[in-house]
Amino acid sequence: MLRSLDSGVSGLQAQQTMLDVVGNNIANVNTTGYKSSSVEFEDTLSQMIGTASAPQGNQGGQSPAQVGLGVRVAATATNFTEGAAQTTGVGTNLMINGDGFFIVNNGGQTQYTRSGAFTTDAAGNLVSPDGAIVQGWNATNGVVNSSAPVSNITLSTTGLSAARATSKAAMTGNLADDAAVGATVNSQVTVYDANGAQSNLTMAFTRNGTGGWDVTGTDAAGNTASGLMTFASGVNTGAQTLTVGAVTVDLSKITGFAGSGGVNFASQNGTAAGSLQSFSIEGDGTIMGAFSNGEKQAVGRVALANFTNPGGLQKAGNSNFIATPNSGLAQVGQAGSGSLGTMTSGAIEGSNVDLAREFTNLIVAQRAFQASARVITTSDDVLQELLQLKTQ
Repeated sequence: MLRSLDSGVSGLQAQQTMLDVVGNNIANVNTTGYKSSSVEFEDTLSQMIGTASAPQGNQGGQSPAQVGLGVRVAATATNFTEGAAQTTGVGTNLMINGDGFFIVNNGGQTQYTRSGAFTTDAAGNLVSPDGAIVQGWNATNGVVNSSAPVSNITLSTTGLSAARATSKAAMTGNLADDAAVGATVNSQVTVYDANGAQSNLTMAFTRNGTGGWDVTGTDAAGNTASGLMTFASGVNTGAQTLTVGAVTVDLSKITGFAGSGGVNFASQNGTAAGSLQSFSIEGDGTIMGAFSNGEKQAVGRVALANFTNPGGLQKAGNSNFIATPNSGLAQVGQAGSGSLGTMTSGAIEGSNVDLAREFTNLIVAQRAFQASARVITTSDDVLQELLQLKTQ
């Protein structure tokens, strides 16, 4: 039987594979985070007709004589170039600018993806469209430990920002230098204990007969403290702070100029417990939560992973990949560190399929398929001619 028949069949099979790959690329032109593939061919074993020989004396050397036996698919390579950004405005949608993959837990299996079309589920988990849970680090009291093992990221609205006891407060304003002796100015602020319980702290300022002001602080527990405030050219030269119970009040910003007077509390550092109301995701993957008590602090961080050989990853469906021995181990880290790219919130990465190139490849594969088919029909004509030798 003619070897060309087998070669033609192998060409049909190989070009059919190329058509399958190109067709799949075109079908996924709008798939979020999709990475296109290409086919790499190689020739099959060649039949040896004559062996090679070395030059000897007056006889020159001879090269080997071989006849190829066709073509086969060597590999399908994945193109990991970055796709175009598509703005969505959805805060949980993420796009990686540069290298790296999101890590997801899909039914207990760790997978990797470039598709960042994430949402939250009923339990507050950050999930992909197929329900795989995004991996990262949850914060403890606003602190994220990026060196710890990754786990499911949860953004539950029942999460609380812990209460913080007031330890410092600051006052501002002016105590009029021309106020009458005995004039009083009062100011009050809400402070918090370690459990978040509220109480009031009152500061009273009384003009004395020596040109200064007597200051007295009182809290709800009955703790009191007193001090003397004096001024030179409007600048406080007396008591700079006053500690009432567990709260130290900063008085250094109060002035003593003539004219209108009045003082108030500018700040205090305590808070009640608060529940998570909204969040935003920063470029390094940190999820900043806004709480009902006015606090803003980190509640988690999305992790990224990279590989020594991303081309060695195996497609697992749903735009996900799994690691293989040829991809190397996942190198997990924070976005923006090492070789990992940064994140953009409110956008996703589109498919990197180039339609112009794919349609060109479609034509090339079609013509190659037709050529292989012609090899088979031509070989058939030769066999037919051979069979007719007997009848002639």
